[in-house]
Amino acid sequence: MKKTKIYLDTTVINFIYADDSPNYRDVTLDFFNDFVKTKLVDVYISDVVLKEINNTQNTEKRTRLLSKVKEYDFAVLEINEEGKRLADIYLLEKIIPANKVEDAWHIGVSTVNEMDILLSWNFQHLANYNRKMKVRAVNQRENYFYPLDIISPLEYDNRREIKN
Repeated sequence: MKKTKIYLDTTVINFIYADDSPNYRDVTLDFFNDFVKTKLVDVYISDVVLKEINNTQNTEKRTRLLSKVKEYDFAVLEINEEGKRLADIYLLEKIIPANKVEDAWHIGVSTVNEMDILLSWNFQHLANYNRKMKVRAVNQRENYFYPLDIISPLEYDNRREIKN
């Protein structure tokens, strides 16, 4: 059976340390313990995630996030020209706000690399039904028919409960 391919945006790694949001932090930690550490799923990040982490102003936080990336040894995908082209369409069509280029890049990387899921705690720009449907419409118009799902770790965890 083929493993689920999950792309993590930066928010998922950030929420490992979200002490101000203990419920989301705990769901994130459960995801890492139940799926990532056990290798039940294939997990990917991208050079976009690494760029965002490296741009973190708080040096202590940046160091902690980079240590998690190293600890989990995620496969790192690159944002290529095709991923950027798709991202430009999401931005041009106002699916993603013009000032959130990295969010569009996360979707572009996920689409081009045929991820099953883009996992994010960013409900405003990524993990919401309306945006997911708009992204799917663009992707299909651009001949990307692989069904990328954009959801939060909470939704992924709930799916698991339903399937068991």
